[in-house]
Amino acid sequence: MDWKAEIETAWARVKPHVRRTPVVEADGFGLGFPVALKLEQMQHTGSFKARGAFNTLLSMEVPEAGLVAASGGNHGAAVAYAGARLGHRARIYVPEMAGPAKIGLIERLGADLKVVPGAYANALEAAREYEAETGAMQIHAYDAPATVAGQGTCMAEWEDQGLEADTVLIAVGGGGLIGGAVAWLQGRRKVVAVEPETSCALHAALQAGGPVDVEVSGVAANALGARRIGDICYGLAEAQGIESVLVGDEAITQAQVALWQEMRQLVEPAGATALAALMSGAYVPEPGERVAVLVCGGNIAPDPLSAK
Repeated sequence: MDWKAEIETAWARVKPHVRRTPVVEADGFGLGFPVALKLEQMQHTGSFKARGAFNTLLSMEVPEAGLVAASGGNHGAAVAYAGARLGHRARIYVPEMAGPAKIGLIERLGADLKVVPGAYANALEAAREYEAETGAMQIHAYDAPATVAGQGTCMAEWEDQGLEADTVLIAVGGGGLIGGAVAWLQGRRKVVAVEPETSCALHAALQAGGPVDVEVSGVAANALGARRIGDICYGLAEAQGIESVLVGDEAITQAQVALWQEMRQLVEPAGATALAALMSGAYVPEPGERVAVLVCGGNIAPDPLSAK
């Protein structure tokens, strides 16, 4: 597949529908060197996921039965938002672990929401059953070409904004975001995959020589808790030999706090996971290495400003 062409087409397609999220340079966090941040948590519905959702809906014919998606929360919100904007009804399945903030966001967006026991894999099973019964169009959260190309527009946009980094750190769940970034960059910059120690589907796959099932838990599991890395992401990551590092829950929480204290940015644990690799020393740049971090999600739970 010509990923560069796919992502360029996706970018032209979604530009009228997504935000061009800001980029800032920060010299705090106790690192001793500046870090470029792309604040993708300021995207519609609080994460990069709107990019993939819009690209999918704008590139395919949606059946009368509408849309169906399984999600840990952020993808479901993006599908609900994009569907509503483009006039399509959506059924969204989320696991209980999605949490009240993300569940409430999807409800406010008007989707037909179904909360199921268990984790993301259980929501995906329910979504597949609904797809088979109704003919609704399934929008996969990460392992579909249109989704990956849509997420790749984030990195294309960042380079268009003047990214100068040698290395980009990106948090990984199922692999849509990092897959899109790697597909766009094609080795022109170093990409470091950052995962929680207790939800590390890509790390496990790279060690095993192929996607394998993993157990998921921890503070970022409702966003990064894919039990198995997507085939597209694994293929791209393995081919380009990207580096994979793991961080603990405490490091993620400390990075989350630091983003608020240093930058006044409220992000969910998944959104702070890539920065946690730098702050904890899981990834140590070489002297002079220019580093960038993709801040990917802002649906913090509980919602600090929700109506009481």
